[in-house]
Amino acid sequence: MTSHAHAPLAGNVFVVAAPSGGGKSSLVASLLASDPAIQLSVSCTTREPRPGEQDGREYRFVSREAFEQMREQGELLEWAKVHGNYYGTPRRWILDAAARGVDVILEIDWQGARQVRQQFPAAVGIFIVPPSIDVLEQRLNSRGQDSPQVIARRLLAAGSEIAHAPEFEYVIINQDFSVALEEMRTVVRASRLRYANQSARHTELFTQLGIQASDNS
Repeated sequence: MTSHAHAPLAGNVFVVAAPSGGGKSSLVASLLASDPAIQLSVSCTTREPRPGEQDGREYRFVSREAFEQMREQGELLEWAKVHGNYYGTPRRWILDAAARGVDVILEIDWQGARQVRQQFPAAVGIFIVPPSIDVLEQRLNSRGQDSPQVIARRLLAAGSEIAHAPEFEYVIINQDFSVALEEMRTVVRASRLRYANQSARHTELFTQLGIQASDNS
């Protein structure tokens, strides 16, 4: 059933995680705006939309019942419960996009990243960390989206979330936004040059050159 996921794919799957307020969404949005070859995976969630969010753009907002049905039918690549709400990634869309050579980026937490890696061993993990907890608190307050109680809870959770950074190949310290964005672009560019991706994108050329993939590529 999951053999697709282990076959070489022309497109990359990027998983980007960060503690709440780490700047993940802003960095991903800027990356997408500057690189049309990457598409964002729109996750499903049971939480209420925040001001300015639109269904189908930031998230697909679904009921708890609908989410549980998708989970039970195996339609989610990964799912997690975060701050009392469910989040999940539609499985089939990711597979189809990567097989077509489209790079896909997922904004998820460390739990979701683990699940994605089980089905996409070649997924590229990027973890965003703030320059300090004090800066993280300032950013959460300046967003103006959460109550003081929610911010306090997110700060308490940040430490345990950041502890999972070693599970990711790349860690970007988001002190200067423009620097962090360029570092993320560098990861994307380098990942596209990996052997498995190049051979899947340029099969005919590699065949002409007599280049064959190793058994563990």
